[in-house]
Amino acid sequence: MRFPVERAETFYLPPPDQPPDAWALVPPAERVFRWVELRQQRRITPPDGFVIGHQAYARINHNRWVSDCPCGSAQVVTPADTRLACTECGFGWMLLVFPEDVAAVEAGLAELLPHLRNWVHPDDPSPWGVPPPEAPADPAEPPVTEPVREATT
Repeated sequence: MRFPVERAETFYLPPPDQPPDAWALVPPAERVFRWVELRQQRRITPPDGFVIGHQAYARINHNRWVSDCPCGSAQVVTPADTRLACTECGFGWMLLVFPEDVAAVEAGLAELLPHLRNWVHPDDPSPWGVPPPEAPADPAEPPVTEPVREATT
């Protein structure tokens, strides 16, 4: 049995006491606001406009399309609605960058178990979970430091 990669429109669903299509007219990027209101009992509204000059990169993490806010929060996203606004810090709408061929990326991961399906956009300047180049290759190895010189008097 194949499991499709989870997207916002299939992740952020109305509660069981509402019809399954209750949020059908709500754009997928805005459903997170309704979902957070119900789950966290917090009244929040989507922002009015885009934050100019900011964009976020979509990635697949454990079989879910997700993206990160600069504050460190993340949410499930979708290529069907390429916007992201943070429900935690209130950061305005950012444009999401998805791969040119979403279907090819998903197909390339299809043979893996869902919890092993991870992909990072090659253009992401600071990909989540990927250590920076100056980090030691093995976290168990201590970092290389300059030898301590004794002070001369």
